[in-house]
Amino acid sequence: MKKRRGMLAAASSLLVLSLVASACSSVNNASKEGNANTGATPAVESTNPEDLYLGKYAEPIEVSTVRILSPTVKFANGETIDDNVWYQEYANKLGIKLKNEWSVTGDEPGGQGEQKMNVSIASGDLPDIVPLNSSQLRQLADAGKLADMTEIYEKYASPLTKEVLTSSGPEALGSATFDGQLLAIPAPTSKIDQAQMIWIRVDWMEKLGLQAPKTMDDVFKIMDAFVNQDPDGNGKKDTFGMAMDKDLYGFFDGLEGFFNSYNAYPRQQGKANWVKDDDGSLVFGSIQPEVKTALGKLQELYKKGYIDPEFGVKDWNKEKELIVAGKIGLWFGSMSAPLVAQDLKNTDPNAEIKPYPLVSSDGQPAKAQVPGINLKTPQYLAVTKDAKNPEALLKMINLYFEVTYGKTYTQEQVDKLATSPVDGIERWMYSIYTAEPEKNLNTHRLMKQIFTSGEKNESDVSVEQMGAYRSVKKVVDGEKLETIDWALNRVFGPEDSSFNVIDNYDKSGLLLPSAFNQVMTETMAKRDSTLLKQELQTFTQIILGESLDSFDTFVQNWKKLGGDEMTKEVNELMNEK
Repeated sequence: MKKRRGMLAAASSLLVLSLVASACSSVNNASKEGNANTGATPAVESTNPEDLYLGKYAEPIEVSTVRILSPTVKFANGETIDDNVWYQEYANKLGIKLKNEWSVTGDEPGGQGEQKMNVSIASGDLPDIVPLNSSQLRQLADAGKLADMTEIYEKYASPLTKEVLTSSGPEALGSATFDGQLLAIPAPTSKIDQAQMIWIRVDWMEKLGLQAPKTMDDVFKIMDAFVNQDPDGNGKKDTFGMAMDKDLYGFFDGLEGFFNSYNAYPRQQGKANWVKDDDGSLVFGSIQPEVKTALGKLQELYKKGYIDPEFGVKDWNKEKELIVAGKIGLWFGSMSAPLVAQDLKNTDPNAEIKPYPLVSSDGQPAKAQVPGINLKTPQYLAVTKDAKNPEALLKMINLYFEVTYGKTYTQEQVDKLATSPVDGIERWMYSIYTAEPEKNLNTHRLMKQIFTSGEKNESDVSVEQMGAYRSVKKVVDGEKLETIDWALNRVFGPEDSSFNVIDNYDKSGLLLPSAFNQVMTETMAKRDSTLLKQELQTFTQIILGESLDSFDTFVQNWKKLGGDEMTKEVNELMNEK
């Protein structure tokens, strides 16, 4: 097994917008020379390190890549993923012409992006910069196809970039390090942002005389009412009790929160989750008996007609259409749900959703699972070995962090490159690289200090927090809401917001991180995608009515097909720490 180690002293973890708190600058005296074997052509070799971080190439260079996009990416005013404000900024600010060899929508595990990237890897037809998941990274690392970025990172990564990438531990950079060589730049995102909660149409609850849920039985009563008491008032029985989709796990209508209510901690957004057994050893969350209990309850809900009968062939975006159409009023999801559900508010201004903390099935406080390490999708950007300017990747990453957390861009410039207050388009998604440290909770707490306690005021709001502040202020002041004001208030606002729930989780000790805080062992890289498919197939069939005993067969097969070896590797790695 190839050993990994952290490169520096701290790494990180989502937000759905680049509207989070500013990162502080730090001093970094690294001045090692670039890798002599990479053919790097520095932008400007001068005594001023800023020229290395964000200096413009004297002669423009062309850098090739491919793009894997989220279904939430939107375009306006003639922009495309090939020609947009970020690609223009790369050219104007850095002298980098970024060229997409191909682009595809579908960033979910096993989705179109992963599949197309696998084809490119198999054919050997790779651009200068490649977006990779951890399995693909290991595959190309083993094949010797990637540039060693160790010295390039030390020399060209700005102090701000290094601070953000190392802001909460060494795991992220360590996961991209093989035999002492940094072979990719990870895209860390906040771990606590992945904690799920229950999202409910409170206008339906009020119409039907329902109370906020305190137990899972309360949740089921709400589901039953949403199915049988005509919450949309059209005189037809055409609504469902809970949203879920074919991937079972995910940020929007995933089942992680449902399982957590049964003290079960399976995968998170399709990625492996590990928990401590009674003897202190690490065991795989998805094969524990509590998961079987929760699956039995989901099967019962499906039989009662509470769940969309077509969930097994729909992705989250398709299931969202039922929510927007007013056919589903409850789902489990993470803090970003309002940003997706803004379409519901646009369609029906009277619709109102609020988040509620997870509730328990046994009277004990429910804990929300979060990753031990959390990376965006795709998880890494790597540079192929023959690329002429590997340092160009670091310069584009430096630019992203400078726009998002730095001090040289004005509010007007940030608005054009982040989330526009005019049309609500999240243009930060056009950037080749995005990552967010654990700063969103601080933004919520600042909103609370401004609008609830009065301890802070507008002068305390940073440039990147201003979007959230403006939206929350409109709601508090009763002004007319535009674009995504409603959604941002539901995410960051002082009350009835995602982060109000997460803040209470944090203060009450109700967050449960994965016990394994590294990304992939060798066997995981080879076998976990197959085991994930088997897991999704088995769990889906059980929900649809197959015998619960299928779960026991799945556990046995999981162990035989690589699970036992994965468990051994995980425990060995954690014992080495």
